[in-house]
Amino acid sequence: MQDYQHIATPLLDVAYLEWNPAGQRCAVLVHGWPDSPESWAGTATVLAAAGYRVLAPALRGFAPTRFRHADTPRSGQLAALGRDLLDFIDAMRLEQPLLVGHDWGARAVANACGLRHDAACGLVMLSVGYGTNDPRQALSYQQARNYWYHWFMATPRGRHAVEHDRHAFARMMWDSWSPAGWYSEAAFARASQAFDGPDWAEVVLHSYRHRWAFAEGDPAYAADEALLQPAPVLSLPTLVLHGAADACNQPDSSAGRERHFSGPYQRVLLEGIGHFPQREAPQAVAGAILMFVDGQTR
Repeated sequence: MQDYQHIATPLLDVAYLEWNPAGQRCAVLVHGWPDSPESWAGTATVLAAAGYRVLAPALRGFAPTRFRHADTPRSGQLAALGRDLLDFIDAMRLEQPLLVGHDWGARAVANACGLRHDAACGLVMLSVGYGTNDPRQALSYQQARNYWYHWFMATPRGRHAVEHDRHAFARMMWDSWSPAGWYSEAAFARASQAFDGPDWAEVVLHSYRHRWAFAEGDPAYAADEALLQPAPVLSLPTLVLHGAADACNQPDSSAGRERHFSGPYQRVLLEGIGHFPQREAPQAVAGAILMFVDGQTR
């Protein structure tokens, strides 16, 4: 595995992995929760071989990314993730990269495009349906059951688990969101290093509490929140990849979202794949991305 590189944005010292620095096109791959940039290794290798420069930053709160200032609120609100990504793009001087995100990362890349319409040349969202950030959204009882960990983190017992038993708590998600036997102990051990950041617990707890209006947001993102609610229509080419065996976000939670897109839009279900497609089927994910992008450039 490559060593992390670092770049400063206004709020963060962002740690990122890079493949094929001389690539003529650029893709930014953003991980989810509970995971890390290493989740993209298999997919990134294929994209790099196809000529992409690939960058995978660690989100706020996830080691080795760090906040630069002690007085910055440790917000995990989804608007902040989108703004962080735009700051990273600006700091790296990237020109309309392909933005690919999984889980939290899917929300980050979509929000970045909602905040800046020309931020990317294309958008790929894994395991998340667009327009699902509203705390007033309708939820099936099955999806509400899947979100037990959201409600758990709104309680003192949940806070204690995130703060003091974070690795076991995260492992519960890995064990229950995808078909059994999909990951190795070594893979989880590497990913869980990202959970040891000093601000991980605070960012995670605030993220899940804020998205259901159990906690106030950072006032610094009030203008961004206004731009993102209701979810804006996006005009850039968009691909959604969702595991048909996803036991976190029900596969049908990403269906019927075409109204949010005025540009080319495609949704692909991956049979036998759970919540972590880029880990479970990296070749298939990379192949779907390349096929979609090539279809837009013909």
